[in-house]
Amino acid sequence: MRILKFHKTECGVDFLLNVLTSEEVKGNYINSGAYNTDFFEIIFFKKGNGALLLNQEKITISDNQILFISPFQKRQWILEADHLDFTVLAFQEDFLNDFFTDKLFTFRLLYFYQLSYPLHLPETKESIAKFCELLTEIKTELIAKKTDSVHIIRSLLYYLLQKLNRRYAEINDLSLNRSDNNYAFQYKELLEKHIKEQQRIDYYASLLNISRISLNKAVKTYFNVTATQLLKHRLLFEIKNYLIYSGLTVSEIASELHFSEPNHLMRFFKTQTGMTTGEFLIDYQNGSK
Repeated sequence: MRILKFHKTECGVDFLLNVLTSEEVKGNYINSGAYNTDFFEIIFFKKGNGALLLNQEKITISDNQILFISPFQKRQWILEADHLDFTVLAFQEDFLNDFFTDKLFTFRLLYFYQLSYPLHLPETKESIAKFCELLTEIKTELIAKKTDSVHIIRSLLYYLLQKLNRRYAEINDLSLNRSDNNYAFQYKELLEKHIKEQQRIDYYASLLNISRISLNKAVKTYFNVTATQLLKHRLLFEIKNYLIYSGLTVSEIASELHFSEPNHLMRFFKTQTGMTTGEFLIDYQNGSK
């Protein structure tokens, strides 16, 4: 599977960030083959008709819609070329975390690395237009860089991302309340790093030097699911990706994910989905998933 890698903008090495219009990149979005990227994308659709196959989910694309895609999520676009007008905000994670001096910044944005809630937002025509105006300002600063461009880009980008975060939280009834600790976000980051090797809550609580109860409370507050549910969602996501894209057998996948027996993986999968791995693949191939 091909991987699209981030290319530095016209501004040089200072920014691993870009704003792209549908006219510039629509070739990647019209009836594309399956691929992934090493960067984040937020896509603002003024016009769109078709679908996105994102990992194991089919998302219907329509006018006045925003999509959130995290790095290395497998995707395939099926869009009508004659009804397409969108703008893409693309950036790399380390750049953004460094840009805002917060190593957990992307994990604080509820729409990234999201497994429990939709990866898209319906918006009004007016809201999409306002967001695109901000993107145009950012693009202008990227192309015609001045001594104060970095400050303007930082302020515009922070405002845009946080407005989207607030909107996403409101629609999905998620918390935006800040606390003195970062346990929920650190837990989410640790899951991304260690889920293939570690599936025990105690392991993550130990890394964070807190109790299971404290971890669960923090996760429940911010993500509206328990720490165990979040771990199971992330593990199930990994299993589905292996089943669809790796070509490995169930036994080989169980070994990759450190299940002691293939039967344990199959039992976990059936409990979480109500289907066997074989039934899931048949449904996926038939377009049901």
